[in-house]
Amino acid sequence: MPPTSTVNLDQLYPKLVHLLLDPVLVVDESGIIVFISDACEQVFGYRPAEMRGTPILDYLHPDDLERTLAAARRVMAGAPHIDFENRYVHKDGNTITILWSARWLEEERVRIAVARDVTALRRSDQTRDALYRISQSAHAADSLSALCEEIHRVIGALFSTNDLYLAFYDDKKEVVSYPYFSTDREQAWVDGPLQANSAMAEVIRTGQALLARSNPDRPGLGRTGPVEHQAASWLGVPLESRGRILGAVVVESLSSAEHYSTEDRDLLEFVATQLATAVERKRVEEDLRFLAHHDPLTGLTNRSLFYDRLETALRSARRSGEVLALLYLDLDGFKQINDSKGHELGDLMLREVARRLEANTREADTVARMGGDEFTVLLTGLTGPSSAQNTLLKLREALAAPMLLCGESFAMRASIGLALYPRDGESAEQLLRTADAGMYAMKRQRLNHDWGGTDSSGTTE
Repeated sequence: MPPTSTVNLDQLYPKLVHLLLDPVLVVDESGIIVFISDACEQVFGYRPAEMRGTPILDYLHPDDLERTLAAARRVMAGAPHIDFENRYVHKDGNTITILWSARWLEEERVRIAVARDVTALRRSDQTRDALYRISQSAHAADSLSALCEEIHRVIGALFSTNDLYLAFYDDKKEVVSYPYFSTDREQAWVDGPLQANSAMAEVIRTGQALLARSNPDRPGLGRTGPVEHQAASWLGVPLESRGRILGAVVVESLSSAEHYSTEDRDLLEFVATQLATAVERKRVEEDLRFLAHHDPLTGLTNRSLFYDRLETALRSARRSGEVLALLYLDLDGFKQINDSKGHELGDLMLREVARRLEANTREADTVARMGGDEFTVLLTGLTGPSSAQNTLLKLREALAAPMLLCGESFAMRASIGLALYPRDGESAEQLLRTADAGMYAMKRQRLNHDWGGTDSSGTTE
């Protein structure tokens, strides 16, 4: 006959509970922790004595309060939970994800639950999904702006209570631009020089990820200097591709319950590696599209895109009955200046002409370089012929102002022809012929008037 065991199981059970790697909790009906096993310190960071007698909700992530209360009510109503997940705030300030198995004991009027830390598992799942979505968006997004919006959604799933800033850096001009940012704080972000003595500048200049503190006066830029453990409310990671720093991605915490850790830094670095590749690919695609439709010297709309916009504007004008105007202009004496002063100066002059044309037209108008020193301007939504005439005079005056190029001053004149729809034609071909003819008529008139007088460079013969 086998010997009878003398083990006192009632005394052994508490010791067994404390050996479990998952914390065991007993919570009364008012939400107070009346028992918690030793494993709580490994998961929550607190010793059992610190948590015992305190409300379980004191450790809950505030964003999960309502759903957690609803789950607790279901358990207390007799529906056990074996797969409920929510987030808590670790003693070090980091957010952890807990998978619960819980049951209500009616006789004792307590909830007994086992908590499993699934933070690493969920973070791994989120990272995998994030990388897949970034890769998918890099191919599916039709613009860099659309890609940035999707990136915000992806990173928002990883860092849920944060502002996001995506910064691009032009290392030649030392200028930072912000193609995308999301914040509730009142701050008008504008492109400009890299802000010295900021965490953003340190990330871009060193190419190293950085945990730092937020700067309330400079949202998104962060403070420089050492940051104490558990106090990092700003996290910046460089966007690097093929050894070149493209910019940085920054998350900034607005919640006192959430700070960033080295694990968060490593995660964002991992995402940023994929993000930089996707951003560079999308920027190259947009650059190629731009070059296909714009003049490489001046950046203006090229002949092909101009014709497309003219046809589109004509279709719209036919439906609405609005007036549109076409200006065709040529620079008087440009060839002589280009030949005598050199093509480099000629290119500078064409760029300056393009700048002045764009500066003196509306955003809705289209300025194009047709080739050589010939330009067109498409004016839409006009109130009448006088509006077009006023723009013509404004452009002629703007172009006549002296240009200081390569240490010399040049007074450039432009011959400009004007055609109005529908007065001067109802097709693109008719309008272009009328405007072109008007431009050459003005040029002939000026040549006859200036013969033997002053040339277009402003020097007297």
